[in-house]
Amino acid sequence: MSVVIRLTRQGRHKRPFYRIVVAEKTMPRDGRFLELVGFINNLKPEHEVKLNEERVKYWIGVGAKPSDTVASIIDNKIPGFLADLENTRLAKIRSKRSARKARRANA
Repeated sequence: MSVVIRLTRQGRHKRPFYRIVVAEKTMPRDGRFLELVGFINNLKPEHEVKLNEERVKYWIGVGAKPSDTVASIIDNKIPGFLADLENTRLAKIRSKRSARKARRANA
């Protein structure tokens, strides 16, 4: 089961607002979702955004992938969070690579 964090459209004709939801990748855009973690209303001048940061961190921690739009929203609301995750992932890969090279050099 592949899980994504994405937007789903709500509202009425020409008055949309969007919910930020955690859903399975195979579900339709406005279909069933696992959890509602926030919303964004672009019609207000200040672009009202509410995000449950704790739940977003949890879902990303267990492997959910945010869409590009949601990633930019998360980056605005939780500065540096996604960059730190990427840096730790790359550091882990580099350490495994160097350990593998050291084993090959000793063999």
